[in-house]
Amino acid sequence: MLHRRKTYTIRPERLEEFTEFFHTYLYPLQVSHGARLVGRWVTEAEDEVIAIWEYRDREHYEQVDRDVRNSALRREAMKKRARLGKNLYIKSYEDFMTSTGTYAPPRAIVSVTAYITNDAGEVLLVRNLHRGDTYEMPGGQVENHESILDAIKREVKEETGVDVTIDGITGIYQNVSSHVLCVCFRGKAVGGELATQEGETTDVGFFPLTRDSLSEYIKREHFQLRTLDAMDPHYFPHALYKVRPYELISRYDGNTTSSSR
Repeated sequence: MLHRRKTYTIRPERLEEFTEFFHTYLYPLQVSHGARLVGRWVTEAEDEVIAIWEYRDREHYEQVDRDVRNSALRREAMKKRARLGKNLYIKSYEDFMTSTGTYAPPRAIVSVTAYITNDAGEVLLVRNLHRGDTYEMPGGQVENHESILDAIKREVKEETGVDVTIDGITGIYQNVSSHVLCVCFRGKAVGGELATQEGETTDVGFFPLTRDSLSEYIKREHFQLRTLDAMDPHYFPHALYKVRPYELISRYDGNTTSSSR
């Protein structure tokens, strides 16, 4: 792996403003093109911000850098910075690092997504702020100490305003490039009101999705794969449990759900 350390010198009174700029532009610019943010830190004096990014190798970094420079979001970022003034940050520099060893167990990011239908059989889709070229099923990352079932209900509610019930798991997908394991569910809308999430989704709605019309809405191939598998689902058994002592929270065997709750 190749790591890039990007350091920004800022005025402390503009930290909050710079942080918003980072989350709106700098972070999605990198992540949407394949980089991973290892972490972001600010000094105690709040006059320096450090971000460390991860790439597979130098070639991967150079490809990401080219894609970022040619993106519409970067042009928007440059216009926004011009409006905010050149002192949004005083200066920046970067250097590159390679690891001297592995000091932690391998980790994977677990995410969830869901094929949600309404009474008319239409499918709930969102357009993400950072992936404006396509619609996709709603979803996101599982938080610490959160079950995958709780996570998908929360993510759908946050991104779309819709309350859902979950029928089962239709597929599991691993992005080996970014270490993301995605669990795809199918379920039904049972309440709530359609609403976008500020800073994340720019459009949400129920659409008359079919195999023939899929590509009109969903442009990215890995999103198409998940959606096609969920259209005519074969549900996977799954269980939620605790250990020490063992407690079965819920189990789905592919036909029925049982729960200790």
